[in-house]
Amino acid sequence: MAVRKLKPTTPGQRHKIVSTFETITTDKPEKSLLGPIKKSGGRNNTGKMTMRYRGGGHKRRYRIIDFKRDKEGAATVKTVEYDPNRNARIALVEYTDGEKRYIIAPNGLQVGQEIRSGAKAAPEVGNAMQLSEIPLGTIIHNIELNPGQGGKMARSAGTYAQLAAKEGKYAVVKLPSGETRMVLQSCMASIGTVSNSDHSLERSGKAGKSRWLGRRPRVRGVAMNPVDHPMGGGEGRSSGGHPRSRNGMPAKGYKTRAKKKPSNKFIVEKRKK
Repeated sequence: MAVRKLKPTTPGQRHKIVSTFETITTDKPEKSLLGPIKKSGGRNNTGKMTMRYRGGGHKRRYRIIDFKRDKEGAATVKTVEYDPNRNARIALVEYTDGEKRYIIAPNGLQVGQEIRSGAKAAPEVGNAMQLSEIPLGTIIHNIELNPGQGGKMARSAGTYAQLAAKEGKYAVVKLPSGETRMVLQSCMASIGTVSNSDHSLERSGKAGKSRWLGRRPRVRGVAMNPVDHPMGGGEGRSSGGHPRSRNGMPAKGYKTRAKKKPSNKFIVEKRKK
């Protein structure tokens, strides 16, 4: 995966860095695995705006992704595709019985490659298996938190986790955030690093790109009135005081995780800043 910098022929292209899309093999998705997406504009079921600065954006169709990887057996990679709903690439795989599914594409996955899931799979890129079957030190992604739930961790572009140890019925996994956590060995995980690792190098180049993605302009707290934000008000351009969110919570360095959260006992080492 690579990126390219556009020539500065317009102000919007002057700082724009985009993906080359060289790993993508088709621009036509599998129709049977498409679904609709209803846009909320940040509003809940009663019409109240509960999340600001959302709305607009290009129309999308959802690709139904197989996060569980629960179908055992071999499958052949048919295509590697762009997904407008995530920053990683997805791959269309076809099983020997003719069933097709989308999976999160790892780096290095090739069209025509055979991948497997289940107990008979080998620890090779693209395969999915239980943590109990994966050798220590292996790079993994799309990791389940609970057995049969489907992958929840290490799913975004370029991310990966590492299987560090196995203790009893738990496996110790080092996550992309730096957190080290215990996960049941019966949970599934996929081998390899998530594709599109150069996504972090991309630059939109203009505000309009954010609007295409459904992100509306965000108003700074110091530009508001005191009635609207703790950092608002003041004569002239005031600094705003201590950094806080709209509801008064400190914004830098204050830990918001519950001290008695039940899952705390599974965290071996907290994430690094």
